[in-house]
Amino acid sequence: MLYGLLFTLSKSTNDIIYIISSILLIIYLVSLVMVFFYALAQLNLLFNYLKARKKDRKGLDSSAKFDLTNPDEIPYVTIQLPVFNEKYVMKRLLKNIALLDYPREKLEIQVLDDSTDETVIKTKERVDKLAATGLDIIHITRTNRQGFKAGALKEGLAIAKGELIAIFDSDFLPEADWLYKTIPYFKDEKIGVVQTRWGHINRNYSLLTKIQAFALDAHFTLEQMGRNSKGHFINFNGTAGVWRKECIYDAGNWEGDTLTEDLDLSYRAQLKGWQFKYLVDVETPAELPVVISAARSQQFRWNKGGAENFQKMFKKIIHSDLSFKTKAHCVMHLLNSTMFLNVLIVGVLSVPMLYVKNYFEDFKGYFIAMSFFGISTLIFFICYWYMFKHVQKKSGFKGFLQYIRTFLTFFSVAMGLSLNNSGAVIEGHRRKRSEFVRTPKFNIKSIDGWKKNKYIRKKPSKNVIYEGFLCLYFLFGILSAWLVRYIGRNELKVYDKDCMFGLAPCDAWYIPFDSGLIIFHVMLFLGFGFIFYTSVFKKV
Repeated sequence: MLYGLLFTLSKSTNDIIYIISSILLIIYLVSLVMVFFYALAQLNLLFNYLKARKKDRKGLDSSAKFDLTNPDEIPYVTIQLPVFNEKYVMKRLLKNIALLDYPREKLEIQVLDDSTDETVIKTKERVDKLAATGLDIIHITRTNRQGFKAGALKEGLAIAKGELIAIFDSDFLPEADWLYKTIPYFKDEKIGVVQTRWGHINRNYSLLTKIQAFALDAHFTLEQMGRNSKGHFINFNGTAGVWRKECIYDAGNWEGDTLTEDLDLSYRAQLKGWQFKYLVDVETPAELPVVISAARSQQFRWNKGGAENFQKMFKKIIHSDLSFKTKAHCVMHLLNSTMFLNVLIVGVLSVPMLYVKNYFEDFKGYFIAMSFFGISTLIFFICYWYMFKHVQKKSGFKGFLQYIRTFLTFFSVAMGLSLNNSGAVIEGHRRKRSEFVRTPKFNIKSIDGWKKNKYIRKKPSKNVIYEGFLCLYFLFGILSAWLVRYIGRNELKVYDKDCMFGLAPCDAWYIPFDSGLIIFHVMLFLGFGFIFYTSVFKKV
C-alpha cells in the first residue's frame, strides 16, 4: 500500500514537471521563432544593401540637386543645436558649427539650451562672441523642460528662419562641407529628410566603445541603407540630418510622448507620404559613451522609445495602404528593441531546457527542430561581416579573424545588456512614462578623463545585482552540460557513468557533456559578467 502511494505521488510529480516543461518549451520556442524572423529580416536587408551599393556608385544626376553655386537656388537653412548641461563639449561644438561652409546670408544657428547648471552663462558668452563676428546665431533658453528635446526643437522651429532644419546633438562634429553634401537633395520636393551616417571619433577608446561602434555601424549600413533603398521606412536618428520645415509641420510637429521623438516623427512623416534620403557615404563624426552607466541610460532610452513607438504606430501602419513588405519591415523595425526581451527569455529558459531535453524522451524532436537558432546566429554573422568589411575596410584572413573576435564579443555583451534593455522594452509596451535622461558627453583628453565628469551616475544601476545573479546562473548552465548526464533518462545515465568512470567502453565520438548549449551559456556568462564588473567597479 505504501509502495502504491509513493508510486502515485511520484507519477503525479512527474506529470506536473511534464506540464511545466511543456509550457516553458512553448515560451522558449516562440521566443526562438521571433529571433529567427528578425534574422530573416536582417538577411533581406543585407541583399538590399548589397544591391544598393552597386546602384549608388552611379550617383544622382546633377539636375536632380540644388546648384549651390547659383544664389537663386540656395535654400535658407536653420541649424538647431539642442543641448542640456554640456559643460565638456559646448566649446568644441560651437567652434565646429561656426566653421560650416555655407552662405552666411542663408544660414541661422539656434542654440536650444535647456541647461540647469552654470553652463547656461558660459554658453551665452560664447554665442555672443560668435554673433559679434557676423554669424546669425541665437541662444534660446526655456523656463521648463516640457517635452524635453522634442519640446526644445518645437519651440525653436516656431521662430526658425530656414525652410530646411539641420539638427546636431552636442557631441557631433560635422565637416565643413557637410551642408553642401546634404542640402542639394532637397530640390526634390518629395524629400522630407536627409540623414547621414554616424562616425565615431573614439571608436578604439575601449572595449565598450568598440562594441557600441560595431552595433551602430550595423544600423547605419545594413538597416538604414537596406530599408531606404527599397522605399521602406527609415528613421531620422535624432541628429546629423536635415528636415524640411514643411514636412515637420505636415506630420504634426515634434511630440514628447515617447523617448524617441525622432523615430516617432519619422514614421508620422512617411505615413504622410514624405520620402527620406539616406546618405551612407556622408559620415558625421560623434562621440560614443565611454562608461557603462552612460551606455546603459542611452540603451534604455532607445529601447523604451522603440517599444513606445510600436504601441503608438502599429495600428496606423497595419491600416495604411503600404505594401505588405513595407509593413513587415516597419513592424520588425519597431520591434527591434523587443528582440532583447526574446534573447533574455531564450537565455534564462535555456538552462532548464537543457534538463528537459535530457529527461523527457518526448521532447527530443522539438529540440532538433530548434536548431534553427544556430541558423539565426549564422545569418547575423554573415550580415555583420559584410558591414564590417565595408565600414572598417578590412578583409582577408587577418581581417576575418579580427571580425570573429569582434562579433563574439559584441554578441556576448549585447546579451549581457538584455536585462537592462528588456526592462526598458516592458516599460515601453506598458506606456509607462519616464523622464528623458540625457547621455553625458565627455570630450576625453586622457584614458581616465571620464572620472572627472560631473554628470555620470554615481551609483550603479539597480539591475546590477540581478546581472550578477544571472552571471552565476549561466555559470551553473555551463556546469549543467556535465550534470545532465547524471540526471537524464535512465539508459543514458547508466551509459554515461560507466563510460566516464571506465566501467565500460565509450563510443568513438563520445562527448562527456551535452554540447548543444555550452557555447551559448559561455557567451551569456561572459556578457553578464562584463556588464556586472564594469558597473560595480566603473571600468571602461
